[in-house]
Amino acid sequence: MVGYKAGLTNPAVQKRFNYDKPIRGTLYEKMILPNASRVPAAYGARPVYEADMMAVVGDATKLMAAKTPLEALQALKEIRSFIELPDLTFDPQVKLDGPNLLAINVAARLGVLGDPIPLPATEESVGKLAEMKIEVVDQTGAMLGTGKGSDTLENPLNAVLWIAESLRAEGKALKDGDLLSLGSFSALFPPKLGSTVTVRYIGLTPVPAEVTVTFE
Repeated sequence: MVGYKAGLTNPAVQKRFNYDKPIRGTLYEKMILPNASRVPAAYGARPVYEADMMAVVGDATKLMAAKTPLEALQALKEIRSFIELPDLTFDPQVKLDGPNLLAINVAARLGVLGDPIPLPATEESVGKLAEMKIEVVDQTGAMLGTGKGSDTLENPLNAVLWIAESLRAEGKALKDGDLLSLGSFSALFPPKLGSTVTVRYIGLTPVPAEVTVTFE
């Protein structure tokens, strides 16, 4: 196990799955792929992809005690771009909800991890994370979807705090180096054979951070 994912942190995704609170899944080492990976378009029974973000725990003790987004950011080693590649598993005729997603580990299957995003642990950075814009584009530059940082529990750092709190409530704790997938900043898209998808994070750094996956 290398960390956790927060699911249903976006109100639009909660509405889709008819569940009004986040849920938590587990990440394993072989799920995490490097930036610019080539992945089979049919990598799962019901594959989809989404714009996400990964936080890496720096000081787990500090993070488990964090109460504010700034305290959470100060306890992180880094934040990285991330395209999650979930597998919804069930037949499309099944109406998925929170309990169904929990039963399949919140659909965790694969994900493509980008480079660290230089972001100092300041209140300004906290604000930038809430205000950042997300773009999902294909290899032609066509816009597939958009989002913003506040789509995920009003600030991605609130998803970090939620994961820590959900573990604390079960008598568990984070470890230094744990990976934390923070949830959806976009709709869920089915992979298209031969397409290359890039997710851009605009407003955090002078040049937008990016992460890319190709479906083959």
